[in-house]
Amino acid sequence: MRKLLLLIALTVNASVGTGAANAVEASASAQGGKLSNTIDSLPLGHSKAIPADTQLVNSGKVLEVLDTDMYTYLQVTTEKGPLWIAAYKTDVTKGATVRYSDGVAMSNFYSSALNRNFDVIVFVDSLEKVKK
Repeated sequence: MRKLLLLIALTVNASVGTGAANAVEASASAQGGKLSNTIDSLPLGHSKAIPADTQLVNSGKVLEVLDTDMYTYLQVTTEKGPLWIAAYKTDVTKGATVRYSDGVAMSNFYSSALNRNFDVIVFVDSLEKVKK
């Protein structure tokens, strides 16, 4: 019953936009920070891992870092100007250079964890610091 209610809540929130990301954030917090592991449901023979070089197609210098229990929000430099990205919590400091995957862009996103609105933010699957 609990899973059905969560599925209904996510479906309803997805139809109204940015609420879906907040619902997922809240759901994961309620489960000790763990989201359902959907990658395990791939058909047999499909690789679960994508080479890091393939995934991390973007890079930028970190201008600002905001951490929550589950996510790290980073403002990074891009060719078009500063961009906010969010990834699962990671240890990154201001001034570092990071590489990150493409992600899902959301407009007018409100983070309840930060009590802050982002005009545009991109949620990415993978992020790593560039080693110097």
